Amino acid sequence: MQLAQLNIARLAAPLESPALADFVANLDRINALAEASAGFVWRFEEPAGRAPQATHAFGGEFVVNLSVWRTIEHLHDYVYRSAHAPIMARRREWFERMDEAHTVLWWIPDAHRPTPTEAAKRLACLRERGPSAEAFNFKHFFPAQDDTNTDDARQGHCTR
Repeated sequence: MQLAQLNIARLAAPLESPALADFVANLDRINALAEASAGFVWRFEEPAGRAPQATHAFGGEFVVNLSVWRTIEHLHDYVYRSAHAPIMARRREWFERMDEAHTVLWWIPDAHRPTPTEAAKRLACLRERGPSAEAFNFKHFFPAQDDTNTDDARQGHCTR
């Protein structure tokens, strides 16, 4: 099993605006850092010509980071102990505060690559039902289990 993660953020201004210029200028560097990090497996990329990490599953005002990691420790090290951390510390400059969950983690079979639609269902599950083995966060972590609930959760039927 591998760890899938979704993080969404609502833009404080249009992506092309001067207010987000520094964020956009750092995207390639931070994405390359993730890809070179220990435990990184895969990340979702939009088709050419679309805004960076923007997807219709969440609406145009959001940026989306969807990736797969070998373990939660690998993801945690990248997020909080790499050059990503100073960029993340500036998130309030670029993104609106969200009162509901905006990050969700879940386990997937090794060969599976989640879609934005699947990730949106996991986030909805976390928001509606709280942390469970099917949808959790760093604070309320669940260890990997077999994949018996994976198909149900992908269909939006999160179970507890």
